[in-house]
Amino acid sequence: MKTLPPLRLKKSEERRLRAGHLWVFSNEVDVKQTALDSFEPGELVSVQAFDGKVLGNGYVNPNTLIAARIVSRDPSYRLDQSLITHRLKVALSIRERIFPHPYYRWVHGESDGLPGLVVDRFGDVLSVQITTAGMERMTEEVVAALKKVSSAAVIVLKNDTSARQLEGLESKVDVVVGELPELVPLVENGAKFEVPLLDGQKTGWYYDHRMNRLRLQNYVAGQRVLDLFSYVGGWGIEAATAGAREVLCVDGSERFLERVHHNAALNGVTEKVATLQGDVFDALKELRGAREQFDVVIVDPPAFIKRKKDHKEGLLAYRRVNELAMRLLSRDGILVSASCSHHLQRVELKRLLLASSRHIDRNLMLLEEGHQGPDHPVHPAIPETEYIKCFTSRVLPAG
Repeated sequence: MKTLPPLRLKKSEERRLRAGHLWVFSNEVDVKQTALDSFEPGELVSVQAFDGKVLGNGYVNPNTLIAARIVSRDPSYRLDQSLITHRLKVALSIRERIFPHPYYRWVHGESDGLPGLVVDRFGDVLSVQITTAGMERMTEEVVAALKKVSSAAVIVLKNDTSARQLEGLESKVDVVVGELPELVPLVENGAKFEVPLLDGQKTGWYYDHRMNRLRLQNYVAGQRVLDLFSYVGGWGIEAATAGAREVLCVDGSERFLERVHHNAALNGVTEKVATLQGDVFDALKELRGAREQFDVVIVDPPAFIKRKKDHKEGLLAYRRVNELAMRLLSRDGILVSASCSHHLQRVELKRLLLASSRHIDRNLMLLEEGHQGPDHPVHPAIPETEYIKCFTSRVLPAG
């Protein structure tokens, strides 16, 4: 086996890696010993301490802040089809133990030992997202390994995420195995859905909130529910199937709201589900002007804070949308407030919910705290792998 070229770190910069982290930042590389510009994006490397001691094998991108990602601590293993196949089997084993049906995130990047790779499973259809130059170089091996482990009928490479731009990769969507139907079925928490993979958001579905949507069922029986940023109706449809008397889904995309009605029909809840198309902030003002009230409001927006520099503005957006949502709640209403922004800390979301409730003279009672599901495992040494926050709160009149 050919020896991998070394990527040396500066003196004492290996401590974080020894503690379990898998990323090497560009300012940690000893460019005098191993110049970054001598590597090709995605090239396999041996990550080494200043003294040459091997810390693990991985791949490099000289053009990004995260200059390298470790794939294996054992120098005898490197990123190839054999390793990918093994890691796929390990990841699959825990999903199959937890979930009775094949609808889940099969691979969650670094947390499953495959940095730069995400795989969502919809039965025999796989939606694959590759986000790094190192994993991009292994595309053929990834597809071959997925076919070997799963016998998938359809594999689509959903490589249109903005993260690829940072790695110098083009945005594209390719069906590399089989023929992809316009809509792909899935079952979640007893509800049936059909989702668009080619032109849908992310990989086509948000499995990360599965457990939080399951907990929602305890609060919606007989209630009037508002689902904000609804996409194709994940929260709203599951509320309707759990006994909500009425559900209103709000989203900016008319096309996705058509899918809400389609999914409502699949579950026999058409009469319960209505939609409102438009900017969510404008819709909230419109609903308030019409004196509408809801017993349960779900706020699950896209990431308002995608980068650190967006933090101040994004924090204001989270505060604003939650305050507007609270104003639409009945006197003893339930607010489900979520965030997928890694840069919004859990304690910050809790604080802004409290501040919003006090600003409109309401009392806030936190009932439950939710996280991403077990098919989105968290790497304990990499805070970035933990991103979902979800609070279920009771909002009461002041007194």
